[in-house]
Amino acid sequence: MVEQSDRAPLLDWEEVPPPEPAPAVPSPDADGDRRPPDSPVTGAGGPAPVTAVTDEQDPDETDRTGPGLSGWEEKDQIVAVFVVTFDTRSGNMVEWCLPHDVNLDGVEFKSMASGSHRIANDFIYFRKGSYFGLACFANMPVESELERGARMKSVGILSPSYTLLYRYMHFLENQVRYQLRCPGHYSPLAAFYEDKKAVLPPAGNGLVTSCPTSALSSMVNRCMHPEMKITHPAGCMSQFIRFFGEQILVLWKFALLRKRILIFSPPPVGVVCYRVYCCCCLANISIPGIGGLVPELRPFFYINVADITALETELSYVACTTEKIFEEKKELYDVYVDNQNVRTHRDSLQSLLKINSADREKYRKLINHLNLAAWSFGSKSCH
Repeated sequence: MVEQSDRAPLLDWEEVPPPEPAPAVPSPDADGDRRPPDSPVTGAGGPAPVTAVTDEQDPDETDRTGPGLSGWEEKDQIVAVFVVTFDTRSGNMVEWCLPHDVNLDGVEFKSMASGSHRIANDFIYFRKGSYFGLACFANMPVESELERGARMKSVGILSPSYTLLYRYMHFLENQVRYQLRCPGHYSPLAAFYEDKKAVLPPAGNGLVTSCPTSALSSMVNRCMHPEMKITHPAGCMSQFIRFFGEQILVLWKFALLRKRILIFSPPPVGVVCYRVYCCCCLANISIPGIGGLVPELRPFFYINVADITALETELSYVACTTEKIFEEKKELYDVYVDNQNVRTHRDSLQSLLKINSADREKYRKLINHLNLAAWSFGSKSCH
């Protein structure tokens, strides 16, 4: 049996921080608790980083794009930034946001997963209508009877695309800690929004954008190499494969068939959102002669009971949840994944759950490839 959890290698990944940038405005994190910037793997363009925050671009970015990404570039498009808090009388609520007229209905529950009160911190990818979001959650003990001994907040952003959200992970983590220590101080978030806000098409339809198939295939190939940093969701592909073991072949078949796949896990949910991302990567491949006829398998990421109505009309998706009640809603999914247990209630799909000799041989070759890539990288590092 493979290991029961891959949380440790995912969340304890150590990176060597680059030289500190020189911000024009003092950072709110005066205590020096900072994480190194993310390391983009998709084509990166867009405006220069905002001077009030620390999201410097990796200088090696051009070496990480891989073949097939030249000629395709995605811009920073942040359509909203927000702070969600837990109020002991009102529950989850949006405390602050920009722009002030943006529709954030339901974001207060998407950005603070059910059960999060039991953990210290987390990050959550989610979908809000035609937009995608990333929020960082933190829970800090306080000596306050009004707050019942705990202060919980999430700081998040919305964008038309999910492929660049990872860039702002460290900024959101820093900001949620800052909001816990200094509630009500929103100037760094306002500066960030002014620098990164989207210039959407005149139609304002907010269509979901995604990486072209050729670029995504290249990105998946890159994520098979251990030098990719975990700060990008696809960077955990090797852990994703090892976590599920031979069951990865079962997931692959269901993903290729564009089935509705729901992954359950208790909090923290961040690592499970990465599994959603990787599951979509398994399916988004270029098939000669078919091309655009096959719909893209898009991630819903984290969902809760408020998303039930939206899921009822979806023909294909991958999502994760912390709410066990979804297991009983069999009309909403085709495949249910609980830890490493992959199952389906549909008779027509039962045969796909069986691991045959061909599957075992494919998995053996896949693991050999991962081990060889890890050994090769380790040898180069020694020199």
